[in-house]
Amino acid sequence: MDANDARDYNSHMSLLRSQSTRATLRLARDLTRSVKRGHPWVFADALRDLPSAEPGTPALLLDNSRGRPIAVGFYDPSSGVAFRACRVDEPLRLNNDWAEAQLQRAWELRQRLFDATTTGYRLFNGEGDGLPGLVCDRYSDVAVIKLDGPAASAFWDIDEIAQWLVKHVGVTAVMERRKQRGREGRWLIGPPREQPIEFCEHGMKFTSDVVHGQKTGFFLDQRENRRAMRQLCRGASVLNVFSYTGGFSIAAGVGGAKRVMSIDTAEPAIAAANAHWRLNGLPDEAHVGAVVDAFEFLDGARLKRRKWDVVIIDPPAFAPSEASVTRAISAYRKLAFNGAAVTGLGGLLALASCSSHINEATFLEACEEGISEAHRRATLLAIHSQPADHPTPLAMPEFRYLKFALMRVE
Repeated sequence: MDANDARDYNSHMSLLRSQSTRATLRLARDLTRSVKRGHPWVFADALRDLPSAEPGTPALLLDNSRGRPIAVGFYDPSSGVAFRACRVDEPLRLNNDWAEAQLQRAWELRQRLFDATTTGYRLFNGEGDGLPGLVCDRYSDVAVIKLDGPAASAFWDIDEIAQWLVKHVGVTAVMERRKQRGREGRWLIGPPREQPIEFCEHGMKFTSDVVHGQKTGFFLDQRENRRAMRQLCRGASVLNVFSYTGGFSIAAGVGGAKRVMSIDTAEPAIAAANAHWRLNGLPDEAHVGAVVDAFEFLDGARLKRRKWDVVIIDPPAFAPSEASVTRAISAYRKLAFNGAAVTGLGGLLALASCSSHINEATFLEACEEGISEAHRRATLLAIHSQPADHPTPLAMPEFRYLKFALMRVE
């Protein structure tokens, strides 16, 4: 790194926190091609040593053979992901111009993706937008930022990013959601919003509890799958399991479903689903929300030989780590078993997995085994991943966590 690079690091950077130090890291094995192709993570065991530094310290990454610079990013000696690459092309320097160009590039993509019928979407998707550790969702005039751990919090200047969002995106309020469970967020700009924020998704109306809700208040990654199911539910009876606040239920209702049932263990989620149903002007008698354990409900429905034309099962992540994969596969297989059992002949079964440790082939195998155990057969109509506002590096398949399998059951 030359003197100009060092000055860029040590000078004040508006969108990046000012850093007085930097680290130099060297690969212990040949990962140069992987990094250059776009995989932004380097794990601690792939580095020759871990110099002492604060999380979020800007770092220069050298190759393992000749010590040539190959990337700049930030360093976290306390994390398994010790280095996150921000830039692999010359000039290998990080400054405010670089950061603003990355934000602008991400914003321009969203402007191409959405019109006035959709005001809830992801603005920044971390590594997928070349913004490691920085996630931001938009709900109408409110932006919600999440930083992935202490290193990202020390690297990005969240207050300046909030100001950038107001100036360039047009939001009027910005809040930060904390990654740690049980820690409420803080409002960076604008008065605190006491009520959930109303927004639109392909013309449908929803609200997001940006303070207390899961993720940033809504599961935006299923937006295009909700639109797909909306087109398939006309005149159908629909069961939505793990419904949360009723996203798929409202899509089915707007699509012309004759009756919809939402199942979730959380009473506030079902209350929100009922509110969303009414918000979209749908008839009260066509929707039933039930606060009940999903596995118990499906077991009972199967034993009672209940059937629906369309069954949608969108569970939480069952495999947050490698250690939980075996148990997760068993859970998906059981859901496929019961889901197939309660789907009418020729009906549609949609089963989703948001577990990054379960790949597509493993997930589909669990679906196949469960459906077979129910003495049913299925045809795979489509399998979808995240939408375009949740981009991922092509060289990083582990970031493509969402699998949404749509099947016709015979």
